[in-house]
Amino acid sequence: MKTLVQTTQSAQETEVFASSFAQSLRGGEVLLLVGELGAGKTHFVKGLARGLGIEEEVTSPTFALHNEYVGRLKLNHFDFYRIENSEEVEMLGLDELFFDKTAVAAIEWSENVADLLPPRCITVQLDKLGDSTRRITVSQ
Repeated sequence: MKTLVQTTQSAQETEVFASSFAQSLRGGEVLLLVGELGAGKTHFVKGLARGLGIEEEVTSPTFALHNEYVGRLKLNHFDFYRIENSEEVEMLGLDELFFDKTAVAAIEWSENVADLLPPRCITVQLDKLGDSTRRITVSQ
């Protein structure tokens, strides 16, 4: 995969980009969503969901840690912002979902579970360039 770089001017444009990107996903991908609070990680996942044919409203799993959605592929959305160490995730068995070949895993705050991640992941870096402007860099 080559590196994709896109600048968006709104949350809606971020979602449209992610929806288009989702068309290339076949299952088994692990997306590491990297960016500061408010960078647009959840908006990116909302777009992914739409691109995967998911009609359900996507919300951040900040307190639940994991939300699952079903469309053309399953989407496992994780938010590990509040995780102290990866053992918590392991005890809940959530790390097994990183290896589901019938799903796409989208992980916010993946650095908190780095030792549990599969070797080949796709990094989605979201950088705030202004109030609503974002640079999205997708690389493997």
